Amino acid sequence: MPLLKGRNIVEDAWTLLADNLELPEAGFVIVSLDRFIRDRDLLVACSGPIGVRLSSAQSPELIADALEVFSLIELEFPAFTDGRPYSYAQLLHRLGFAGEIRAVGNVLRDQYLNLKRCGFDALEIKEGETAEEWCIATGAFSAPYQVAYDTEKPIMSLREKRLAAAS
Repeated sequence: MPLLKGRNIVEDAWTLLADNLELPEAGFVIVSLDRFIRDRDLLVACSGPIGVRLSSAQSPELIADALEVFSLIELEFPAFTDGRPYSYAQLLHRLGFAGEIRAVGNVLRDQYLNLKRCGFDALEIKEGETAEEWCIATGAFSAPYQVAYDTEKPIMSLREKRLAAAS
């Protein structure tokens, strides 16, 4: 599936590996948390980059001792009303994770700015949606309403600055 990174659509080089499939000798492989726990030594010994997919019920604290192993962590949104992955993205940054954080699952286009502000680097575009629709969504909002992980100033502070300059 295509990915949205920033305002660009890119092809996904990663492969999500089912728990019952053999590990490839090389490549960009994403595994479930259960598979990582079961085959940790084998995965660490692989020559290619490793990613892990966490469900919204699986906190990144479960892999806090292994963050340096991963180049990618996917956080799954089972429903657009489940906000736990937003908190998990911020937690991963606080824990020192330096790789890519990707949103997968049921994410709505109007949530794009919130994803970016919480520290997501990429979004998997789900089947049935077009890259063009997501590119339009990246420009839908010009300023955030509240403080977040990023350093972007909220709209109220911008308004206060404009009012102060006008007086």
